Amino acid sequence: MRKGRPSPLRDWWAALPPAAGGAVMAAGILSVGLELTGHGLLSLAALAVAAALWLLLAADFAVRLTADRGRFRAEADTPAALTAVAATTVLGTRLSQLGRPEAAAALLVLAALLWPGLLLSVVRHWRRRMPGGVFLGCVATQGLAVLSAALATAHRLDWLAPAALALFCLGVLLYALALLRFDFREVLGGAGDHWVAGGSLAITALAAAKLTASPAGAAGPAHTVLRSATLTALALSLLWYAVLLAAEVRSPRPRYDIRRWSTVFPLGMTATACLTAAPVTGVASLRPLGEVLLWIAVAACALTCAAFLRSRRPARRPR
Repeated sequence: MRKGRPSPLRDWWAALPPAAGGAVMAAGILSVGLELTGHGLLSLAALAVAAALWLLLAADFAVRLTADRGRFRAEADTPAALTAVAATTVLGTRLSQLGRPEAAAALLVLAALLWPGLLLSVVRHWRRRMPGGVFLGCVATQGLAVLSAALATAHRLDWLAPAALALFCLGVLLYALALLRFDFREVLGGAGDHWVAGGSLAITALAAAKLTASPAGAAGPAHTVLRSATLTALALSLLWYAVLLAAEVRSPRPRYDIRRWSTVFPLGMTATACLTAAPVTGVASLRPLGEVLLWIAVAACALTCAAFLRSRRPARRPR
């Protein structure tokens, strides 16, 4: 084999930005939602895609950490770096749902180790008028809350429930701080990650719903407060959904951008939050709404995949 021959696959892998973690988040949350609606085979297929992408990006993360520290430090300052934490928690949540608590707990530990350093690095570099990625601090934190609450409830790890509650409260604070720095012009001109403005509220609603069913909120005043928090966050996320969808119709952005996976994730997260909140809040109408929103998210995922494949086609040479 000749040395020095360029490899398109190697070049593509080397050029992957941190925002690629949004694809893992999108596939992972669709897997969770599809399982909740009884589409087991489709759910497992989405899980396989999410796991394969996560392993690829984890290897890339390790290579940059050990062999390209300059680039790693530069990328660790950007909000997209937190997709590493968020993607890990989403995958862990699906594994917990699948009845794999050991694997889910291992991913929780990994995400918890990555989270504080990346969060501090990103928050230190916040500025005014930021794109939608600014909300990833909230998403990563609430992802830890969701996974912790899921393990506490499904696998009797009651000691995780207070930690999940503390993470949930911190996530709410991070959302408020991010909202102050979000550039609202992104609603009409963003490349895809502007949808995280709504998706971060959806994962907040999901975390509250998980906590409502956990030992931390199963009864008493805590249950009432968490149920109200679930419905409030969900209502606000649905309001964002309507605003962002109207903006997409007014200002279409059909070209592929890797940040479009950060559109698919909020769509899937809103659907999953509705499906999860329905039984714990007693609002039965949230389930059919979640089912409709889930298929919208699946369609958005298919369109994004098609746009990605079109973007990889070599340009035709003029005759």
